Amino acid sequence: MKRAFEIIDLLARSEKPRAKGLTMLLDKGLGLHQAEDLMEAAPYIDIIKLGWGTPRLFSEKFIRKKVDLYKKYDIAVGNGGTFFEIAYQQSKTEAFYNYARDIGFNLIEISNGVISLSAEQKAEAIRCAKEKGFTVISEVGKKEPLEDNKLSLQERIAEARSDLRAGASRVIIEAREAGKSLGIYDDTGGVKEDIAQSLVREIGSEKIMFEAPEKSQQTYLVLHFGPDVNLGNIRPDDVIPLETLRRGIRGDTFGKL
Repeated sequence: MKRAFEIIDLLARSEKPRAKGLTMLLDKGLGLHQAEDLMEAAPYIDIIKLGWGTPRLFSEKFIRKKVDLYKKYDIAVGNGGTFFEIAYQQSKTEAFYNYARDIGFNLIEISNGVISLSAEQKAEAIRCAKEKGFTVISEVGKKEPLEDNKLSLQERIAEARSDLRAGASRVIIEAREAGKSLGIYDDTGGVKEDIAQSLVREIGSEKIMFEAPEKSQQTYLVLHFGPDVNLGNIRPDDVIPLETLRRGIRGDTFGKL
C-alpha cells in the first residue's frame, strides 16, 4: 500500500508478524464502528487484549464479530489477565479456554495480579493453554501497589523465567491502566531505571513486554531500549503516536534513535 509522504524516510521496522517491537492495545469495550476505524492503524498493532472481563458484558455475536475483524487484519486477540483469574477462582479454567477458543481467541493472558497462584499452578495453567493451541502471554506483578511492592526484583525475574519455561511466549510487567506505583514505575509514573534495565538484561528484550500507558513512559522505553521494545496497555488513540516515536518522526525521538 502506498502511504502518504513517502518522500520522508522512516526508521525501518519489521512487518507483521513481528518477533519484537510488538504493540499490544487495550480494548476497554470499543464499539464495532470504533474497531473498524481503528483498523486503519492495523499495521502497527500486533495484539489486542479485550481488557478485564469486558467481553462478559456484550453479546456473543458482537464479540465474535469484533474478534473476527481483528484477526482479519493479522492481529492476535485475547483476554485480559483478570478474566483468566476470575475463571480460575471459579474452577472453570478449562471451560474458559474452550470457550475462548470457540469464540475465536488465539491468545491467552495468564496472570496472578489479584489471586494467589504458586509457580507450579501458574506453570500448569500456561501449559494447559498451550495444549489448547493458544499463544500464551503471562503477566508478572500485583494489581495493588502495596502487594506489588513486596515483590523483589529477583522474585520477578524468577517468576518470569518460570513462566517462559512453562511455555509463555512473552512476559508482561504489570503496570495497570494508570501506569503508577507498580512494576518499573514509581508513584509519579516515572521509570525506575535500575529495575527496568535489570529485567531486560535478565529476561531478554524480545521476551519482555512493558505495560506503558503514558507517553512519557513510551518515550523513555523507546529511547533506552530501542524502537523494537515490546509495549502493552496502549490506548487506541495512542497507537499512531507510539509508532511515530518508534519511527523517529516525533520530536521526542527525532534524531535520538
